[in-house]
Amino acid sequence: MESSDLQRRYIDFTSTLFREGFLDSQYTQLQQLQDESNPEFVTEVVTLFFQDSEKLQDDLTRTLDQEVVDFKKVAAHVHQLQGSSARFSTPPMRSLWFVLIRFCDH
Repeated sequence: MESSDLQRRYIDFTSTLFREGFLDSQYTQLQQLQDESNPEFVTEVVTLFFQDSEKLQDDLTRTLDQEVVDFKKVAAHVHQLQGSSARFSTPPMRSLWFVLIRFCDH
């Protein structure tokens, strides 16, 4: 596949993610940190995010699968997910983290 075709597909894909609310200005700011000295910066950050998120979600699932759920642990896992997703979270996702943490505190 030609480089120009890949770039067009990338632009189309990210445009769709912006339009559907999965990406916002946080992602744009991340892109602005990428330059010639580190051309893979965004890819590296996104890859690390997915790796961390997978582990954190597994930890959260194991905690929720316990016979007696420790909601302090659930809140700690949600806080970690919130922190790792800070660069990518859109307002609806940030609201979700807030609601989950408040639920765990009650």
